[in-house]
Amino acid sequence: MADMVSGRRRPPAPGRSDLYAPMTKFLRLHRNDLPTCARAERAAAVAAGRPDPEVCRQVLELCAPERQRVLQRRFARPDGAELERVIVGRLLLVAQGFVNRKLEDEVGLRMAAVREGCTYLQARMRLLEFLDADAASLTARDCEEFLRPRITTWDIDLDTHAMRIVLK
Repeated sequence: MADMVSGRRRPPAPGRSDLYAPMTKFLRLHRNDLPTCARAERAAAVAAGRPDPEVCRQVLELCAPERQRVLQRRFARPDGAELERVIVGRLLLVAQGFVNRKLEDEVGLRMAAVREGCTYLQARMRLLEFLDADAASLTARDCEEFLRPRITTWDIDLDTHAMRIVLK
């Protein structure tokens, strides 16, 4: 909480009812006030940021080689940041769906924590931090840990931005 107030950490995603519902009740606000503010703050941060170049490189490795060259040229254009955000954002949404289901499986999460050599709470916090990520804040470690193990390949129609994502 102190990190959010000081500005070192962005607010969690508005869909995180586990956090906003108790805060709203405690502060005696309307139930949509905090999620609306969080949405606005996150939208402003996304508009300003461009995905990390290492993240883009890892994401491009998951698509066909001929498509990689086309996309690299498009990313180099002045308007390429929007396309980068669309691609990384959609792949991120797919991975976050898997992580959401993993978060609900407490026994599986405890076993994964033991396997990784960390505590249950550390593993849970790592998943929650990933759920709060967006295209601009995604890290290369997030890609290695959450995107690459779940996505085999993907392709995008550059005219409509419709994506075909093949899962493992």
